[in-house]
Amino acid sequence: MEQPRTRPPQSRPRRTAPLPPQAQGGRDERAGTTSGSGTVYRAARQGRRVAPIVLALRRFPNPRLTGLGSGLFCVAAMVVFGFLDLLLFDGAAAVYGVLFLLVSGLAAGWVRKADLVTAPVAVPIAFAAGAVPIAEATGGTGARLMGVFTTLAMNAVWLYAGTLLAGVVVTVRKVRLMTRRAAQRRAGQATSSSTAPAPRRRTA
Repeated sequence: MEQPRTRPPQSRPRRTAPLPPQAQGGRDERAGTTSGSGTVYRAARQGRRVAPIVLALRRFPNPRLTGLGSGLFCVAAMVVFGFLDLLLFDGAAAVYGVLFLLVSGLAAGWVRKADLVTAPVAVPIAFAAGAVPIAEATGGTGARLMGVFTTLAMNAVWLYAGTLLAGVVVTVRKVRLMTRRAAQRRAGQATSSSTAPAPRRRTA
């Protein structure tokens, strides 16, 4: 007798029912919302323009000088500028004053946070040191000193302006530093209070 041949069961492909239009619409809506929000965010970031002066300041070097380094920088820069002013502009007081304002702002911005007070102190010393080359004097050391004092007296406006500029920059940096520390302190207190375990209740 012939035995009937048994065929191995063939796996039939399962038919998946199509998703209802509500589910498809919800998925499309979520995808559209996500892509739309990403597009809006990218457009907002691209549309936000940064001022050119801010870009220029970001490209500028930002070293951190100690109090002594800041003082040496001011003195050396003003002495060099004094000789250049004498050679190129015949000792013009206006040119020397503008350069002094630039050096004052840089010194106050480059000094490190621990030595902020030294910048307004070093700036007037640098102004006096740089005034030696442009002082009008003929004779010995005494005449040179009198010429320096006369130059300082006649250009006191530039001296006060540079010192005031350094003081304002240092004050702004100090206020920002104190604000940042206060915010970090509040954030630390909030984190510690949120992670602290809740007190247990006593049962009678």
